[in-house]
Amino acid sequence: MKPYAFLFLTLFIFNCSPNPETFIPHINGYWEIDEVILQDGSKKDYNYNDTIDYFEINDSFTGIRKKLKPNFIGTFETSKDVENIKVIIENDSLNIYYTTPFATWKESILLATTEQLKIINQNKDVYLYKRYLPLDLGETNTN
Repeated sequence: MKPYAFLFLTLFIFNCSPNPETFIPHINGYWEIDEVILQDGSKKDYNYNDTIDYFEINDSFTGIRKKLKPNFIGTFETSKDVENIKVIIENDSLNIYYTTPFATWKESILLATTEQLKIINQNKDVYLYKRYLPLDLGETNTN
């Protein structure tokens, strides 16, 4: 009985680990940093972000990441700077390879859902993103 219990437990654990391929559909869109956990364990909270990250990945697993600055009329200010990206599944991890005219680097996606994105960079800093929601500055009806 014990060998079967061990086998069952092992299969259960491996089947519960997230499949990084399931993260891909959730990456596209507008994200704002909520918190950064630095390698030393310290945390930096972001109560306000003046920029957000826009990810766009196409069917060939290539795309862009761009920094955008939301404004009060519901549009974005942006520069011409853009990071080209390629998403690759390697060793059960979903990795993003970035390329600009000045540098190349890699980050790994630890989690991507409709509401949360978790990325670790090469310095082992973990970025926790939340889906960007534009400010609603409309009038509130109190009738």
